[in-house]
Amino acid sequence: MIREHFRVLRVELSTGRGEILELEGRDRFAGGSGLAALLFSKFGLPEKPWDDPAQPLIFAIGPLTGLFPLMSKTVCAFKSPVHDQFAESHGGGRSALALRFADLDALVVTGRAPRLSCLAVGSRRIEVRDVHFLQGLDVYAAGKLFRRMFPGSGHRSILRIGPAGEAGSVMACINVDTYRHFGRLGGGTVMGAKNLKGIVIQGDASFALPEGKEYPKLFQEVYGLLTGTEMMHKYHNLGTAENVMVLNELKALPFRNLQATSDLAAAGISGENFAEKTLLRNAACAGCPVGCIHIGFVREKFMEPNQFIYRQVSYDHEPVFAVGCMLAVTDPFAALDLMEEADKVGLDVMSAGVALAWATEASEKGLLSAAETIVPLRFGDMSGYQRAMWHLARGDNDFYRLLAAGTQRAAERYGGAEFACVLGQEMAGYATGEVFFVSQALGFRHSHLDSGGYSYDQKHSDKDAAKAAEFLIADEASRCFLTSMVSCLFARGVYTEARLADCLKSVGYAKLAEEIATVSRRVQSERWKLRCASGYQPEQVEIPRRFSEVVTWKGPIDPSYLSALKAEYSRRIRAIGQSRSDQTGKA
Repeated sequence: MIREHFRVLRVELSTGRGEILELEGRDRFAGGSGLAALLFSKFGLPEKPWDDPAQPLIFAIGPLTGLFPLMSKTVCAFKSPVHDQFAESHGGGRSALALRFADLDALVVTGRAPRLSCLAVGSRRIEVRDVHFLQGLDVYAAGKLFRRMFPGSGHRSILRIGPAGEAGSVMACINVDTYRHFGRLGGGTVMGAKNLKGIVIQGDASFALPEGKEYPKLFQEVYGLLTGTEMMHKYHNLGTAENVMVLNELKALPFRNLQATSDLAAAGISGENFAEKTLLRNAACAGCPVGCIHIGFVREKFMEPNQFIYRQVSYDHEPVFAVGCMLAVTDPFAALDLMEEADKVGLDVMSAGVALAWATEASEKGLLSAAETIVPLRFGDMSGYQRAMWHLARGDNDFYRLLAAGTQRAAERYGGAEFACVLGQEMAGYATGEVFFVSQALGFRHSHLDSGGYSYDQKHSDKDAAKAAEFLIADEASRCFLTSMVSCLFARGVYTEARLADCLKSVGYAKLAEEIATVSRRVQSERWKLRCASGYQPEQVEIPRRFSEVVTWKGPIDPSYLSALKAEYSRRIRAIGQSRSDQTGKA
Protein backbone atom coordinates (compact mmCIF):
# COMPACT_ATOMS: atom_id res chain seq x y z
CA MET A 1 0.00 0.00 0.00
CA ILE A 2 2.93 2.35 0.64
CA ARG A 3 4.08 3.27 -2.85
CA GLU A 4 6.10 6.06 -4.36
CA HIS A 5 3.93 6.27 -7.47
CA PHE A 6 0.25 7.17 -7.81
CA ARG A 7 -2.24 4.49 -8.82
CA VAL A 8 -4.93 6.19 -10.90
CA LEU A 9 -8.04 4.77 -12.54
CA ARG A 10 -9.15 6.63 -15.66
CA VAL A 11 -12.62 5.91 -17.02
CA GLU A 12 -13.88 7.06 -20.42
CA LEU A 13 -17.67 7.34 -20.17
CA SER A 14 -18.38 7.25 -23.90
CA THR A 15 -16.98 3.72 -24.11
CA GLY A 16 -17.39 2.56 -20.53
CA ARG A 17 -13.77 1.44 -20.48
CA GLY A 18 -11.08 2.20 -17.95
CA GLU A 19 -7.37 1.87 -17.50
CA ILE A 20 -5.02 1.83 -14.52
CA LEU A 21 -2.20 4.37 -14.73
CA GLU A 22 0.89 4.49 -12.57
CA LEU A 23 2.22 8.04 -12.37
CA GLU A 24 5.46 9.18 -10.78
CA GLY A 25 5.56 12.17 -8.50
CA ARG A 26 4.62 11.14 -4.96
CA ASP A 27 7.57 12.94 -3.43
CA ARG A 28 6.83 16.04 -5.51
CA PHE A 29 3.04 16.38 -5.33
CA ALA A 30 2.09 14.22 -2.29
CA GLY A 31 -1.56 13.58 -3.20
CA GLY A 32 -4.91 15.35 -2.83
CA SER A 33 -4.59 18.93 -4.14
CA GLY A 34 -1.13 18.24 -5.54
CA LEU A 35 -2.21 15.07 -7.30
CA ALA A 36 -5.35 16.77 -8.65
CA ALA A 37 -3.19 19.54 -10.16
CA LEU A 38 -0.82 16.97 -11.65
CA LEU A 39 -3.72 15.05 -13.19
CA PHE A 40 -5.39 18.18 -14.56
CA SER A 41 -2.11 19.20 -16.15
CA LYS A 42 -2.07 15.79 -17.85
CA PHE A 43 -5.73 15.45 -18.87
CA GLY A 44 -7.21 18.94 -18.62
CA LEU A 45 -7.82 21.22 -21.59
CA PRO A 46 -7.31 24.83 -20.40
CA GLU A 47 -8.20 26.30 -23.79
CA LYS A 48 -11.53 24.44 -24.11
CA PRO A 49 -14.77 25.14 -22.21
CA TRP A 50 -15.67 23.46 -18.96
CA ASP A 51 -18.39 21.31 -20.54
CA ASP A 52 -16.22 19.83 -23.27
CA PRO A 53 -16.71 16.07 -22.80
CA ALA A 54 -12.94 15.53 -22.78
CA GLN A 55 -12.49 17.69 -19.66
CA PRO A 56 -11.65 15.51 -16.64
CA LEU A 57 -13.54 15.18 -13.40
CA ILE A 58 -10.92 14.20 -10.81
CA PHE A 59 -11.20 12.69 -7.32
CA ALA A 60 -7.93 12.39 -5.37
CA ILE A 61 -6.86 11.33 -1.87
CA GLY A 62 -3.62 11.61 0.10
CA PRO A 63 -0.82 9.30 1.29
CA LEU A 64 -2.11 9.21 4.89
CA THR A 65 -5.74 8.45 4.04
CA GLY A 66 -6.83 5.41 6.04
CA LEU A 67 -3.69 5.55 8.19
CA PHE A 68 -4.30 8.51 10.52
CA PRO A 69 -7.44 10.15 11.94
CA LEU A 70 -9.11 13.04 10.11
CA MET A 71 -7.29 12.26 6.86
CA SER A 72 -10.84 11.97 5.69
CA LYS A 73 -11.34 14.35 2.76
CA THR A 74 -11.31 13.91 -1.00
CA VAL A 75 -10.32 16.61 -3.48
CA CYS A 76 -12.61 16.94 -6.48
CA ALA A 77 -11.00 18.94 -9.32
CA PHE A 78 -12.53 20.12 -12.59
CA LYS A 79 -12.92 23.11 -14.85
CA SER A 80 -15.61 25.13 -13.12
CA PRO A 81 -18.82 26.28 -14.81
CA VAL A 82 -18.77 29.29 -12.47
CA HIS A 83 -15.74 30.91 -14.13
CA ASP A 84 -14.54 28.33 -16.71
CA GLN A 85 -11.24 27.91 -14.87
CA PHE A 86 -9.44 25.15 -12.99
CA ALA A 87 -11.07 24.58 -9.61
CA GLU A 88 -11.23 22.36 -6.55
CA SER A 89 -13.98 21.34 -4.19
CA HIS A 90 -13.43 19.23 -1.05
CA GLY A 91 -15.78 16.66 0.46
CA GLY A 92 -15.82 14.02 3.16
CA GLY A 93 -18.18 11.19 4.03
CA ARG A 94 -16.84 7.77 3.08
CA SER A 95 -15.44 8.90 -0.28
CA ALA A 96 -11.76 9.04 0.75
CA LEU A 97 -11.71 5.72 2.59
CA ALA A 98 -13.66 4.02 -0.21
CA LEU A 99 -11.02 5.14 -2.71
CA ARG A 100 -8.26 3.89 -0.42
CA PHE A 101 -9.92 0.47 -0.06
CA ALA A 102 -10.45 0.39 -3.82
CA ASP A 103 -6.63 0.59 -4.01
CA LEU A 104 -6.72 3.93 -5.78
CA ASP A 105 -5.03 7.27 -5.24
CA ALA A 106 -7.33 8.95 -7.73
CA LEU A 107 -10.24 8.48 -10.11
CA VAL A 108 -10.30 10.44 -13.38
CA VAL A 109 -13.56 10.53 -15.34
CA THR A 110 -13.57 11.78 -18.94
CA GLY A 111 -16.11 11.78 -21.76
CA ARG A 112 -19.89 11.86 -21.70
CA ALA A 113 -22.17 8.87 -21.23
CA PRO A 114 -24.65 8.27 -24.08
CA ARG A 115 -27.56 8.24 -21.57
CA LEU A 116 -27.97 9.24 -17.95
CA SER A 117 -25.70 6.79 -16.16
CA CYS A 118 -24.08 5.71 -12.92
CA LEU A 119 -20.38 4.86 -12.78
CA ALA A 120 -19.43 2.09 -10.34
CA VAL A 121 -15.76 1.39 -9.60
CA GLY A 122 -13.83 -0.76 -7.17
CA SER A 123 -10.60 -2.69 -6.93
CA ARG A 124 -11.95 -5.25 -9.41
CA ARG A 125 -14.82 -3.41 -11.05
CA ILE A 126 -15.66 -0.80 -13.67
CA GLU A 127 -19.26 -0.44 -14.77
CA VAL A 128 -21.18 2.33 -16.50
CA ARG A 129 -24.86 1.51 -15.93
CA ASP A 130 -27.78 3.17 -17.70
CA VAL A 131 -30.02 4.87 -15.12
CA HIS A 132 -32.16 7.05 -17.39
CA PHE A 133 -35.17 6.13 -15.24
CA LEU A 134 -33.66 8.23 -12.41
CA GLN A 135 -33.85 11.44 -14.43
CA GLY A 136 -35.26 14.29 -12.36
CA LEU A 137 -35.14 12.37 -9.09
CA ASP A 138 -34.06 14.24 -6.03
CA VAL A 139 -30.83 13.38 -4.24
CA TYR A 140 -32.50 11.41 -1.44
CA ALA A 141 -34.62 9.24 -3.74
CA ALA A 142 -31.66 8.60 -6.05
CA GLY A 143 -29.53 7.61 -3.06
CA LYS A 144 -32.07 5.02 -1.91
CA LEU A 145 -32.13 3.41 -5.33
CA PHE A 146 -28.34 3.46 -5.70
CA ARG A 147 -28.01 1.68 -2.35
CA ARG A 148 -30.27 -1.10 -3.65
CA MET A 149 -28.53 -1.27 -7.01
CA PHE A 150 -25.01 -1.37 -5.60
CA PRO A 151 -24.88 -3.29 -2.29
CA GLY A 152 -21.94 -2.84 0.07
CA SER A 153 -23.04 -0.84 3.09
CA GLY A 154 -20.10 0.44 5.12
CA HIS A 155 -17.58 -0.12 2.33
CA ARG A 156 -19.19 2.01 -0.33
CA SER A 157 -19.46 5.71 -1.06
CA ILE A 158 -22.29 7.06 -3.19
CA LEU A 159 -21.87 10.38 -4.97
CA ARG A 160 -24.92 11.74 -6.76
CA ILE A 161 -26.58 14.84 -8.17
CA GLY A 162 -30.11 16.18 -8.12
CA PRO A 163 -32.29 18.08 -10.61
CA ALA A 164 -29.99 21.13 -10.34
CA GLY A 165 -27.03 19.23 -11.80
CA GLU A 166 -29.14 17.76 -14.57
CA ALA A 167 -30.53 21.22 -15.43
CA GLY A 168 -27.05 22.77 -15.63
CA SER A 169 -27.24 25.15 -12.66
CA VAL A 170 -23.72 26.35 -11.84
CA MET A 171 -24.77 26.08 -8.18
CA ALA A 172 -25.21 22.31 -8.40
CA CYS A 173 -23.24 20.29 -5.89
CA ILE A 174 -22.28 16.62 -5.58
CA ASN A 175 -23.91 14.95 -2.60
CA VAL A 176 -21.63 12.49 -0.79
CA ASP A 177 -23.23 9.82 1.38
CA THR A 178 -26.23 12.05 2.21
CA TYR A 179 -24.65 14.38 4.78
CA ARG A 180 -21.51 15.70 3.03
CA HIS A 181 -20.94 17.49 -0.27
CA PHE A 182 -18.53 18.67 -2.89
CA GLY A 183 -20.41 21.90 -2.56
CA ARG A 184 -18.65 24.78 -4.22
CA LEU A 185 -17.90 25.88 -7.79
CA GLY A 186 -20.29 23.56 -9.61
CA GLY A 187 -18.96 20.01 -9.39
CA GLY A 188 -22.55 18.75 -9.70
CA THR A 189 -22.92 20.74 -12.90
CA VAL A 190 -19.89 18.97 -14.35
CA MET A 191 -21.37 15.58 -13.45
CA GLY A 192 -24.62 16.59 -15.12
CA ALA A 193 -22.78 17.65 -18.29
CA LYS A 194 -21.19 14.19 -18.36
CA ASN A 195 -24.62 12.54 -18.04
CA LEU A 196 -23.62 11.12 -14.68
CA LYS A 197 -26.37 10.81 -12.09
CA GLY A 198 -24.10 9.01 -9.67
CA ILE A 199 -20.67 7.57 -8.92
CA VAL A 200 -20.41 4.55 -6.63
CA ILE A 201 -16.99 3.77 -5.17
CA GLN A 202 -16.73 0.26 -3.74
CA GLY A 203 -14.02 -0.08 -1.12
CA ASP A 204 -13.80 -3.82 -1.72
CA ALA A 205 -10.10 -4.50 -1.09
CA SER A 206 -7.84 -4.35 1.96
CA PHE A 207 -4.37 -3.14 2.85
CA ALA A 208 -1.85 -3.93 5.55
CA LEU A 209 -0.91 -1.40 8.20
CA PRO A 210 2.78 -0.51 8.68
CA GLU A 211 4.77 -2.90 10.83
CA GLY A 212 6.80 -1.98 13.89
CA LYS A 213 6.13 0.08 17.02
CA GLU A 214 6.60 3.59 15.65
CA TYR A 215 3.35 3.81 13.70
CA PRO A 216 0.86 2.61 16.40
CA LYS A 217 2.59 4.77 19.01
CA LEU A 218 2.31 7.87 16.85
CA PHE A 219 -1.26 7.02 15.91
CA GLN A 220 -2.27 6.96 19.57
CA GLU A 221 -0.49 10.24 20.19
CA VAL A 222 -2.26 11.96 17.30
CA TYR A 223 -5.61 10.43 18.27
CA GLY A 224 -5.24 11.76 21.81
CA LEU A 225 -4.35 15.25 20.62
CA LEU A 226 -7.25 15.37 18.19
CA THR A 227 -9.87 14.20 20.65
CA GLY A 228 -8.52 15.96 23.74
CA THR A 229 -8.29 19.56 22.56
CA GLU A 230 -10.81 22.28 23.31
CA MET A 231 -11.23 22.89 19.59
CA MET A 232 -12.27 19.30 19.00
CA HIS A 233 -14.65 19.49 21.96
CA LYS A 234 -16.25 22.48 20.28
CA TYR A 235 -16.73 20.67 17.01
CA HIS A 236 -18.23 17.61 18.69
CA ASN A 237 -20.44 19.46 21.15
CA LEU A 238 -22.12 22.19 19.12
CA GLY A 239 -20.34 21.84 15.78
CA THR A 240 -19.47 24.76 13.57
CA ALA A 241 -22.91 26.26 14.31
CA GLU A 242 -21.27 27.52 17.52
CA ASN A 243 -19.81 30.27 15.30
CA VAL A 244 -23.22 31.91 14.83
CA MET A 245 -23.32 33.72 18.17
CA VAL A 246 -19.57 34.34 18.22
CA LEU A 247 -19.78 36.15 14.88
CA ASN A 248 -23.01 37.89 15.86
CA GLU A 249 -21.33 39.38 18.94
CA LEU A 250 -18.42 40.52 16.75
CA LYS A 251 -20.84 42.16 14.31
CA ALA A 252 -19.46 39.85 11.65
CA LEU A 253 -22.52 37.71 10.86
CA PRO A 254 -24.08 38.46 7.45
CA PHE A 255 -27.79 39.12 7.98
CA ARG A 256 -30.58 39.93 5.46
CA ASN A 257 -28.27 39.89 2.45
CA LEU A 258 -25.53 41.58 4.47
CA GLN A 259 -27.66 44.63 5.19
CA ALA A 260 -26.65 44.00 8.80
CA THR A 261 -23.83 42.19 10.57
CA SER A 262 -25.69 41.28 13.75
CA ASP A 263 -29.23 40.74 14.92
CA LEU A 264 -30.78 39.75 18.25
CA ALA A 265 -32.87 37.19 16.37
CA ALA A 266 -29.68 35.23 15.56
CA ALA A 267 -30.11 33.47 18.90
CA GLY A 268 -32.90 31.44 17.32
CA ILE A 269 -30.46 29.75 14.93
CA SER A 270 -27.50 29.56 17.26
CA GLY A 271 -25.61 26.33 17.71
CA GLU A 272 -26.89 26.29 21.28
CA ASN A 273 -30.52 26.54 20.18
CA PHE A 274 -30.12 23.92 17.47
CA ALA A 275 -28.61 21.55 20.04
CA GLU A 276 -31.35 22.26 22.59
CA LYS A 277 -34.32 21.89 20.24
CA THR A 278 -33.39 19.92 17.12
CA LEU A 279 -30.30 17.75 17.66
CA LEU A 280 -30.80 14.01 17.20
CA ARG A 281 -27.26 12.71 16.94
CA ASN A 282 -23.71 13.28 15.77
CA ALA A 283 -22.13 11.64 12.77
CA ALA A 284 -18.62 11.58 11.36
CA CYS A 285 -16.73 11.15 8.13
CA ALA A 286 -15.08 7.74 7.84
CA GLY A 287 -11.85 7.70 9.81
CA CYS A 288 -12.79 10.63 12.05
CA PRO A 289 -13.25 10.25 15.84
CA VAL A 290 -14.53 13.79 16.35
CA GLY A 291 -18.04 13.64 14.91
CA CYS A 292 -18.58 17.27 13.91
CA ILE A 293 -21.59 16.43 11.72
CA HIS A 294 -24.71 17.43 13.64
CA ILE A 295 -28.02 15.99 12.53
CA GLY A 296 -31.27 17.62 13.50
CA PHE A 297 -34.84 16.64 12.77
CA VAL A 298 -37.83 18.16 11.06
CA ARG A 299 -41.30 16.71 11.14
CA GLU A 300 -44.18 16.83 8.70
CA LYS A 301 -47.81 15.95 9.36
CA PHE A 302 -49.07 13.39 6.87
CA MET A 303 -52.36 12.43 8.51
CA GLU A 304 -54.83 13.98 10.90
CA PRO A 305 -55.02 14.34 13.79
CA ASN A 306 -51.41 13.82 14.92
CA GLN A 307 -49.51 11.59 12.52
CA PHE A 308 -46.03 12.89 11.71
CA ILE A 309 -43.06 11.74 9.69
CA TYR A 310 -39.63 12.70 11.01
CA ARG A 311 -36.71 13.49 8.72
CA GLN A 312 -33.03 13.89 9.52
CA VAL A 313 -31.10 16.92 8.22
CA SER A 314 -27.45 17.77 8.83
CA TYR A 315 -26.54 21.33 9.74
CA ASP A 316 -23.32 23.37 9.96
CA HIS A 317 -22.47 27.03 10.27
CA GLU A 318 -22.44 27.70 6.53
CA PRO A 319 -25.93 26.28 5.79
CA VAL A 320 -27.27 28.05 8.90
CA PHE A 321 -25.79 31.31 7.62
CA ALA A 322 -27.02 30.83 4.04
CA VAL A 323 -30.66 29.91 4.63
CA GLY A 324 -30.93 31.30 8.15
CA CYS A 325 -29.14 34.62 8.66
CA MET A 326 -29.02 35.73 5.03
CA LEU A 327 -32.74 35.08 4.58
CA ALA A 328 -33.68 36.23 8.12
CA VAL A 329 -35.18 32.80 8.82
CA THR A 330 -34.53 32.47 12.53
CA ASP A 331 -36.60 29.44 13.53
CA PRO A 332 -34.27 26.41 13.64
CA PHE A 333 -36.86 23.99 12.24
CA ALA A 334 -37.63 26.36 9.36
CA ALA A 335 -33.91 26.65 8.60
CA LEU A 336 -33.60 22.84 8.60
CA ASP A 337 -36.53 22.66 6.17
CA LEU A 338 -34.68 24.94 3.76
CA MET A 339 -31.43 23.03 4.13
CA GLU A 340 -33.33 19.86 3.30
CA GLU A 341 -34.88 21.40 0.18
CA ALA A 342 -31.49 22.59 -1.06
CA ASP A 343 -30.06 19.12 -0.43
CA LYS A 344 -32.91 17.34 -2.19
CA VAL A 345 -32.62 19.36 -5.38
CA GLY A 346 -28.81 19.14 -5.34
CA LEU A 347 -27.99 22.82 -4.85
CA ASP A 348 -24.97 24.16 -2.99
CA VAL A 349 -26.88 25.56 -0.04
CA MET A 350 -24.41 28.43 0.39
CA SER A 351 -24.81 29.71 -3.16
CA ALA A 352 -28.56 29.06 -3.20
CA GLY A 353 -29.20 30.93 0.05
CA VAL A 354 -27.07 33.92 -0.93
CA ALA A 355 -28.69 34.02 -4.39
CA LEU A 356 -32.18 34.07 -2.90
CA ALA A 357 -31.11 36.75 -0.42
CA TRP A 358 -30.09 38.99 -3.32
CA ALA A 359 -33.34 38.19 -5.12
CA THR A 360 -35.31 39.13 -2.01
CA GLU A 361 -33.65 42.53 -1.69
CA ALA A 362 -34.00 43.08 -5.44
CA SER A 363 -37.73 42.31 -5.11
CA GLU A 364 -38.05 44.76 -2.22
CA LYS A 365 -36.39 47.44 -4.34
CA GLY A 366 -38.74 46.81 -7.29
CA LEU A 367 -36.11 45.31 -9.60
CA LEU A 368 -37.93 41.98 -9.89
CA SER A 369 -41.60 41.36 -10.61
CA ALA A 370 -43.89 38.72 -9.10
CA ALA A 371 -43.95 36.99 -12.48
CA GLU A 372 -40.17 36.65 -12.42
CA THR A 373 -39.85 35.26 -8.89
CA ILE A 374 -43.05 33.13 -9.33
CA VAL A 375 -43.42 32.99 -5.53
CA PRO A 376 -43.20 35.95 -3.15
CA LEU A 377 -39.71 36.35 -1.71
CA ARG A 378 -39.76 38.04 1.69
CA PHE A 379 -37.10 38.00 4.40
CA GLY A 380 -38.18 35.56 7.08
CA ASP A 381 -40.76 33.76 4.91
CA MET A 382 -39.62 30.15 4.80
CA SER A 383 -42.49 28.87 2.67
CA GLY A 384 -41.64 31.13 -0.27
CA TYR A 385 -37.98 30.18 -0.14
CA GLN A 386 -38.86 26.49 0.06
CA ARG A 387 -40.69 26.68 -3.27
CA ALA A 388 -38.07 28.98 -4.78
CA MET A 389 -35.37 26.31 -4.20
CA TRP A 390 -37.12 24.09 -6.74
CA HIS A 391 -37.60 26.91 -9.22
CA LEU A 392 -33.90 27.75 -8.92
CA ALA A 393 -32.81 24.13 -9.30
CA ARG A 394 -34.92 23.44 -12.37
CA GLY A 395 -34.60 26.88 -13.97
CA ASP A 396 -38.37 27.21 -14.26
CA ASN A 397 -38.31 30.56 -16.09
CA ASP A 398 -35.86 33.00 -17.62
CA PHE A 399 -35.17 34.68 -14.29
CA TYR A 400 -34.38 31.48 -12.41
CA ARG A 401 -32.29 30.16 -15.30
CA LEU A 402 -30.19 33.31 -15.18
CA LEU A 403 -29.96 33.25 -11.38
CA ALA A 404 -28.84 29.61 -11.59
CA ALA A 405 -25.96 30.84 -13.76
CA GLY A 406 -24.74 32.93 -10.81
CA THR A 407 -26.01 35.81 -8.70
CA GLN A 408 -23.65 38.27 -10.34
CA ARG A 409 -24.98 37.45 -13.81
CA ALA A 410 -28.55 37.91 -12.70
CA ALA A 411 -27.65 41.23 -11.06
CA GLU A 412 -26.02 42.47 -14.25
CA ARG A 413 -29.28 41.80 -16.10
CA TYR A 414 -31.85 42.97 -13.57
CA GLY A 415 -29.83 45.51 -11.57
CA GLY A 416 -28.67 45.35 -7.98
CA ALA A 417 -25.06 44.38 -8.70
CA GLU A 418 -23.97 46.69 -5.90
CA PHE A 419 -25.67 44.47 -3.28
CA ALA A 420 -24.88 41.07 -4.81
CA CYS A 421 -22.91 39.26 -2.08
CA VAL A 422 -20.49 37.58 -4.43
CA LEU A 423 -16.78 37.10 -3.70
CA GLY A 424 -15.72 35.04 -6.72
CA GLN A 425 -18.75 32.92 -5.92
CA GLU A 426 -21.58 33.52 -3.47
CA MET A 427 -19.96 34.47 -0.14
CA ALA A 428 -19.31 32.35 2.94
CA GLY A 429 -20.74 33.18 6.36
CA TYR A 430 -18.15 35.63 7.66
CA ALA A 431 -18.15 39.42 7.52
CA THR A 432 -15.01 39.94 9.56
CA GLY A 433 -13.40 42.62 7.42
CA GLU A 434 -11.18 43.59 4.54
CA VAL A 435 -8.74 40.67 4.65
CA PHE A 436 -11.47 38.06 4.56
CA PHE A 437 -13.34 39.81 1.75
CA VAL A 438 -10.22 40.03 -0.40
CA SER A 439 -9.05 36.51 0.42
CA GLN A 440 -12.38 34.96 -0.58
CA ALA A 441 -12.84 37.18 -3.63
CA LEU A 442 -9.43 36.37 -5.09
CA GLY A 443 -8.44 33.07 -3.41
CA PHE A 444 -7.98 29.87 -5.39
CA ARG A 445 -11.26 28.25 -4.33
CA HIS A 446 -13.03 31.48 -3.31
CA SER A 447 -13.39 29.66 0.00
CA HIS A 448 -13.07 30.79 3.61
CA LEU A 449 -10.90 27.69 4.11
CA ASP A 450 -8.24 28.66 1.56
CA SER A 451 -6.60 30.84 4.19
CA GLY A 452 -7.30 32.28 7.61
CA GLY A 453 -8.34 35.71 6.37
CA TYR A 454 -11.27 35.77 8.81
CA SER A 455 -8.86 35.06 11.67
CA TYR A 456 -6.38 37.71 10.50
CA ASP A 457 -9.15 40.33 10.60
CA GLN A 458 -9.87 39.49 14.23
CA LYS A 459 -6.24 39.60 15.34
CA HIS A 460 -4.86 42.64 13.48
CA SER A 461 -5.98 46.24 13.59
CA ASP A 462 -3.24 47.63 11.36
CA LYS A 463 -3.92 48.25 7.68
CA ASP A 464 -0.71 47.05 6.09
CA ALA A 465 -1.67 45.60 2.70
CA ALA A 466 1.75 44.06 2.03
CA LYS A 467 1.79 42.37 5.44
CA ALA A 468 -1.75 41.00 5.01
CA ALA A 469 -1.04 39.74 1.48
CA GLU A 470 2.11 38.01 2.71
CA PHE A 471 0.03 36.28 5.39
CA LEU A 472 -2.54 35.10 2.84
CA ILE A 473 0.11 33.66 0.53
CA ALA A 474 2.02 31.93 3.34
CA ASP A 475 -1.11 30.57 5.03
CA GLU A 476 -2.42 29.26 1.73
CA ALA A 477 0.87 27.44 1.09
CA SER A 478 0.72 25.65 4.45
CA ARG A 479 -2.88 24.63 3.80
CA CYS A 480 -1.89 23.33 0.38
CA PHE A 481 0.11 20.58 2.04
CA LEU A 482 -2.76 19.73 4.38
CA THR A 483 -5.15 19.50 1.44
CA SER A 484 -2.59 17.36 -0.36
CA MET A 485 -2.71 14.88 2.56
CA VAL A 486 -6.05 15.32 2.41
CA SER A 487 -6.59 16.36 6.02
CA CYS A 488 -9.69 17.91 7.47
CA LEU A 489 -8.64 21.50 8.05
CA PHE A 490 -10.20 21.44 11.50
CA ALA A 491 -7.14 19.38 12.49
CA ARG A 492 -4.56 21.90 11.29
CA GLY A 493 -3.59 22.79 14.86
CA VAL A 494 -2.55 19.20 15.52
CA TYR A 495 -1.12 18.35 12.10
CA THR A 496 1.79 20.76 12.26
CA GLU A 497 4.58 20.45 9.71
CA ALA A 498 6.76 18.60 12.24
CA ARG A 499 4.00 16.16 13.19
CA LEU A 500 3.06 15.53 9.56
CA ALA A 501 6.71 14.73 8.89
CA ASP A 502 6.65 12.19 11.73
CA CYS A 503 3.44 10.65 10.39
CA LEU A 504 4.85 10.32 6.88
CA LYS A 505 8.07 8.75 8.15
CA SER A 506 6.19 6.26 10.31
CA VAL A 507 4.43 4.79 7.26
CA GLY A 508 7.38 4.83 4.87
CA TYR A 509 7.32 8.21 3.12
CA ALA A 510 10.63 9.50 4.47
CA LYS A 511 11.57 11.44 1.34
CA LEU A 512 8.26 13.28 1.21
CA ALA A 513 8.58 14.06 4.93
CA GLU A 514 11.81 15.92 4.27
CA GLU A 515 10.30 18.11 1.55
CA ILE A 516 7.09 19.40 3.11
CA ALA A 517 7.82 23.11 2.71
CA THR A 518 9.05 22.64 -0.87
CA VAL A 519 6.06 20.49 -1.82
CA SER A 520 3.66 23.02 -0.26
CA ARG A 521 5.01 25.83 -2.43
CA ARG A 522 5.13 23.58 -5.50
CA VAL A 523 1.47 22.60 -5.14
CA GLN A 524 0.48 26.21 -4.50
CA SER A 525 2.38 27.32 -7.60
CA GLU A 526 1.01 24.56 -9.79
CA ARG A 527 -2.60 25.27 -8.81
CA TRP A 528 -2.24 28.97 -9.57
CA LYS A 529 -0.38 28.26 -12.80
CA LEU A 530 -3.19 25.99 -14.00
CA ARG A 531 -5.87 28.47 -13.03
CA CYS A 532 -4.12 31.40 -14.68
CA ALA A 533 -3.56 29.28 -17.79
CA SER A 534 -7.30 28.69 -17.97
CA GLY A 535 -8.06 32.41 -17.94
CA TYR A 536 -7.92 33.75 -14.39
CA GLN A 537 -7.16 37.48 -14.11
CA PRO A 538 -7.21 38.36 -10.40
CA GLU A 539 -6.89 42.12 -10.99
CA GLN A 540 -10.24 42.07 -12.81
CA VAL A 541 -12.16 40.51 -9.93
CA GLU A 542 -14.70 42.99 -8.59
CA ILE A 543 -15.83 43.26 -4.99
CA PRO A 544 -19.43 44.59 -4.91
CA ARG A 545 -20.13 47.85 -3.11
CA ARG A 546 -22.10 46.12 -0.34
CA PHE A 547 -18.83 44.86 1.13
CA SER A 548 -17.53 48.43 1.47
CA GLU A 549 -20.64 49.37 3.45
CA VAL A 550 -20.18 46.75 6.16
CA VAL A 551 -19.71 47.80 9.78
CA THR A 552 -18.03 45.35 12.17
CA TRP A 553 -16.91 45.61 15.80
CA LYS A 554 -13.87 47.46 14.43
CA GLY A 555 -16.03 50.05 12.70
CA PRO A 556 -16.76 50.69 9.01
CA ILE A 557 -14.84 48.92 6.26
CA ASP A 558 -11.98 51.02 4.88
CA PRO A 559 -12.44 51.12 1.06
CA SER A 560 -8.89 52.35 0.45
CA TYR A 561 -7.40 49.48 2.48
CA LEU A 562 -9.71 47.03 0.72
CA SER A 563 -8.53 48.33 -2.67
CA ALA A 564 -4.85 48.34 -1.74
CA LEU A 565 -4.99 44.80 -0.38
CA LYS A 566 -6.84 43.57 -3.47
CA ALA A 567 -4.14 45.09 -5.72
CA GLU A 568 -1.29 43.63 -3.67
CA TYR A 569 -2.82 40.17 -3.38
CA SER A 570 -3.54 40.18 -7.13
CA ARG A 571 0.08 41.00 -7.80
CA ARG A 572 1.28 38.16 -5.60
CA ILE A 573 -1.09 35.66 -7.23
CA ARG A 574 0.10 36.75 -10.66
CA ALA A 575 3.71 36.26 -9.65
CA ILE A 576 3.01 32.72 -8.45
CA GLY A 577 0.79 31.82 -11.41
CA GLN A 578 3.35 32.99 -13.93
CA SER A 579 6.34 31.35 -12.25
CA ARG A 580 8.31 28.73 -14.12
CA SER A 581 6.69 25.31 -14.19
CA ASP A 582 8.03 22.71 -11.81
CA GLN A 583 5.65 20.03 -12.92
CA THR A 584 8.06 17.62 -14.49
CA GLY A 585 10.59 17.79 -11.76
CA LYS A 586 12.98 19.91 -13.81
CA ALA A 587 14.04 23.33 -12.64
